[in-house]
Amino acid sequence: MERLRAFWAAWTPGHQMDTSLLDPDVAYEDSTLPDHIGEVYRGYEGIARATERWLEPYESMSVELDRIVGTGDRLVSIHRARAKARYTGIEEEGPLAYVWTFRDGKVIHFRSYRDPDEALDAAGLGG
Repeated sequence: MERLRAFWAAWTPGHQMDTSLLDPDVAYEDSTLPDHIGEVYRGYEGIARATERWLEPYESMSVELDRIVGTGDRLVSIHRARAKARYTGIEEEGPLAYVWTFRDGKVIHFRSYRDPDEALDAAGLGG
């Protein structure tokens, strides 16, 4: 849990991501942006490509970690995301969550969700 917290503390959108927490064969699924749904990004290069695609429409973005739920090899991180669209200047703010699956201390899979409750349910941590 602390390593995941440190990962988010160190990451700033648009900057190099620390891959020390990620397994070389990590897989990421984005279920937040309509044109990314169903796509799986694999490995460090795939994660970098997904991050670029995710940030592309925005002039600025911040993702603040609110809390981490769970223990062991299955965690959910819940965030507050704020963004300003590159071409329209429209600002948006809302929740964002990720379900993280670990093996041997490394992330092997993660998936994003707009609804934290949906992420918690997917991880088997819902109420």
